[in-house]
Amino acid sequence: MKPIRNSAKAVIIRDGRLLAIELCDEQGPWFALPGGGQLAGETLHQALARECREEVNAAVRIGPLRFVREYISAHHEFAHEDPDAHQVDFMFDCDLLNPEDVGPGTAPDVGQCGVRWLALGDLSEHRLYPLELRAHLMDLDAGGPPVYLGDIN
Repeated sequence: MKPIRNSAKAVIIRDGRLLAIELCDEQGPWFALPGGGQLAGETLHQALARECREEVNAAVRIGPLRFVREYISAHHEFAHEDPDAHQVDFMFDCDLLNPEDVGPGTAPDVGQCGVRWLALGDLSEHRLYPLELRAHLMDLDAGGPPVYLGDIN
């Protein structure tokens, strides 16, 4: 059994659009929030700052925790790809320090084929994982405390 993996993700919204990394597979493009795994000795904020540089070439100001999501692969459609995976994503509101710098990062994810701004109102038209996150992002005006989203894909 693998250890549980912590991951820090950035919720970056500007002018009604969400910054996402674009990944490509046999079904076409799909999207995820910038961010990734926490390394030993790193805080979640340090991990998030590093991952944003690596994936979207962005320096960020990290704000409050917005969502917490678990992913236990054995409970989901892609269980065969990594049956022992258990990841906890901590998603933070972030602002770009230099929006003009956004683009391909220094160490993009395997399968990453771009960086895209997605209109919040159109999120349901895109494969943005976790899929359930789309509705929460489109309803951010409701505000409130951080939301534990549960074990979702």
